[in-house]
Amino acid sequence: MHRHLVKSALVVGAALACLAACGTQGGERTSEARGTKAAVPAPREKKPVQGLPGMPPVLDPEDVYAADRPNKLSPAVKDFPSRVYVPNTESDTVSVIDPKTYEIIETIPVGRQPQHVVPSWDLKTLWVNNNRGHTLTPIDPKTGKAGKEVRVHDPYNLYFTPHGKYAVVMASLDRELVFRDPHTMERKKTVPVSCYGVNHADFSLDGRYFIVSCEFSGELLKVDTEKMKVVGQQRLPFEGAMPQDVKVSPDGKKFYIADMMAHGMWVLDGDKFTEPTLMPTGKGCHGLYVSRDSREMYVSNRGEGTISVFDFTQDKLTKKWQLPDGGSPDMGGVSADGKVLWLSGRYDAEVYAIDTRTGTQLARIPVGSGPHGLAVYPQPGRYSLGHTGIFR
Repeated sequence: MHRHLVKSALVVGAALACLAACGTQGGERTSEARGTKAAVPAPREKKPVQGLPGMPPVLDPEDVYAADRPNKLSPAVKDFPSRVYVPNTESDTVSVIDPKTYEIIETIPVGRQPQHVVPSWDLKTLWVNNNRGHTLTPIDPKTGKAGKEVRVHDPYNLYFTPHGKYAVVMASLDRELVFRDPHTMERKKTVPVSCYGVNHADFSLDGRYFIVSCEFSGELLKVDTEKMKVVGQQRLPFEGAMPQDVKVSPDGKKFYIADMMAHGMWVLDGDKFTEPTLMPTGKGCHGLYVSRDSREMYVSNRGEGTISVFDFTQDKLTKKWQLPDGGSPDMGGVSADGKVLWLSGRYDAEVYAIDTRTGTQLARIPVGSGPHGLAVYPQPGRYSLGHTGIFR
């Protein structure tokens, strides 16, 4: 009996020791697991951007297009009907397309040689740039009705400073950047330039400067937004260069400048403003449009009827879409949901609707003569920097 009790005690003791040991081992594993979890680095804190005074704060320091997500419409535009506005430079009209039916629902007579349809900074007005008529025609995007023309000399293109203080008229033939009141268009400051053919631009992530392309002399300008002063100028390293559209990368570190004679995009360090490098895309590289997820950019190659797709993360071209019957894809924009790329067919009196997932042509719509800077409206974003729709 005694021997049996001793044996039982030993077994129980061994079992307890085993349990204790197993418990300790499990405790160590739990501790290790917790330790491993704790060792995962915390998300890197994004340094806030010190933007241009008066400018809406940058939502994401690593994505200037963070406000442009699919269907993320501002309250200012949420009741506006979705339309595609096409300025026909040789017909002196704006064709208005219903993007659901692909049909023209109205033709608005405007001034001589309308070049671009430009959303205002506050998103409430669309300005038609009547280049040779020396006027701007306002269109109310809620009603689709045109208002009284405003006298503005040589308005080839139109931009707005990120703080909303000024409109900037690209007076191409006058060789001027004209800073104006964004509502009345009253002239505030004229900046003469020594290059020829100022036409397109985009602003830095912090809004403190913008890069301008000079089409006819193959040059680039860097302009201080607040001082309203040219602070840099350079000639592109290509004989006969004709720079067109300008877009900043999502992280704000690079500017891309389409060049229809160099047949590609120039890649520029905007901060340093050093000599850019050329990335070939296709004949007649012309318009640049960023996807709603900020991952890709659609590049229209007007001279060969194609659209190249550039991947920002991979830093390379990944696809090329061919319009089935050729064409001359020029300027345009991306639908609010990001599914359709709209481009004017400059020399073919037509407009193209292209599926952004597959590159398939969804529609080819006859319009007036010489369709150019069409605007898809409304689009996501808090405010407009101009052109056919650069939203932040």
